[in-house]
Amino acid sequence: MTTYKFFSWIAALFWMAVIFYLSHQPGSASSNLSSGVVTALLDLINLIAPQVELNVETFHTFIRKNAHFFAYFLLGLLSLNAWRSSGITGLKQLILGFGMCILFATTDEIHQLFIEGRSGEVRDVMIDSAGAVLGVLIYGLFGYLWGSMKEKTLKRK
Repeated sequence: MTTYKFFSWIAALFWMAVIFYLSHQPGSASSNLSSGVVTALLDLINLIAPQVELNVETFHTFIRKNAHFFAYFLLGLLSLNAWRSSGITGLKQLILGFGMCILFATTDEIHQLFIEGRSGEVRDVMIDSAGAVLGVLIYGLFGYLWGSMKEKTLKRK
């Protein structure tokens, strides 16, 4: 196994562990963490644009749901990179990368059913999936563009 392949899979698995750790927190701890983030962001917004008024509850929901989106966006990128490092490319890479993210999102929401103060939400799986799709598509697009540029450079030589 190459070093690149090893670290690509470690990065994806590490990120999955981070997501699992955060979703394993009881509802009160999760709420406190996100409330702290929301408070810090609201303070920053008030410092930069004091005239802006935000509904704290709506903003809190927005931040929590976007955390899902961006966590799985990153997982989408990392999973595609891991599959590519294993020599899997093209449509198969996209399917395996996205499938890995969806399977993990689904099992993570099921896992939350057993955590005090948490719930498993189909809506969260959909948000996670949207983030994963964007991560997979961006990785795939940049991979395609990079390959096209390399091919054009080789033809010129």
